[in-house]
Amino acid sequence: MKHKYSINIIWSDEDECYLVELPEFAHQLQRYFTHGETYEEALANAQEVLELLIEDYQATGQPLPHPLEIAAY
Repeated sequence: MKHKYSINIIWSDEDECYLVELPEFAHQLQRYFTHGETYEEALANAQEVLELLIEDYQATGQPLPHPLEIAAY
């Protein structure tokens, strides 16, 4: 089964890298989950972290967050 979660990638001047946010898994203590020096590296890291998060949720019996839905106009 394919999961369809959001990945937000933003440039951070302060950190001088792209930061990755996984909104469905974010909480007050952790908003950004990984980073990359290039957009492509950040995206690859995001996919890896997302897979690990899903595996961890499933292994510990936690319900997976519902994917965000974007309304079509």
